Amino acid sequence: MIDCITWETAHLYGDAWASHHRLRYKLFVERQKWDVPNFNQLEYDQFDTPAAVYLVWRDNAGKVRATTRLVPTSRPYMLKEVFPDLATSAPLPESPDIWEATRIGVDRDLEPGLRRVAAAELIAGCLEYGLNNGIGKFVFVMPLAIIKTLLIRAGCSVALLGEPRRIGKQLTAAAEIVITAQQLDRVRRASGLNKPVILDTTIPYQNVA
Repeated sequence: MIDCITWETAHLYGDAWASHHRLRYKLFVERQKWDVPNFNQLEYDQFDTPAAVYLVWRDNAGKVRATTRLVPTSRPYMLKEVFPDLATSAPLPESPDIWEATRIGVDRDLEPGLRRVAAAELIAGCLEYGLNNGIGKFVFVMPLAIIKTLLIRAGCSVALLGEPRRIGKQLTAAAEIVITAQQLDRVRRASGLNKPVILDTTIPYQNVA
């Protein structure tokens, strides 16, 4: 199952808040060698603000093993602030109804079967959260290889927002997913899910404009 955490609710989830930042350090600093802010093996950046929502998948010991961050595009977000040249097909959104998904990752130390479960539930959880909170689209920046292996394999229909370009060693693109019940149904069917995965999809959202 997926927990939905904000700055205001992090105290309700034990060590999950810090655990998610430790996983991000492991995924993005240690493994992918990103040059991003970190401290004491915790990764963070300028988009970790009270406007963000974090979806986390925890193992039986409570350790976060998969995560993503969701930010309304009515607030500063990565695609607009850091990679605007990747989106050339339309103006960049600035809307409380369109959100950005970033820092998507699954711990590769999970055994393969459980890693697939965590990835599928994370994607389904994003769509569930969107449907339950009036979000129409997610935009994101991601290596093309990850778009194929994580999103398209999970059953998502993905539209590119511009021509991919090489960032570091990876061909990277800006893209979007339209959030619909049909999209969620495809993900559930492709992943063998038969019920909601997110524990609380209705965290009230205020002051995101």
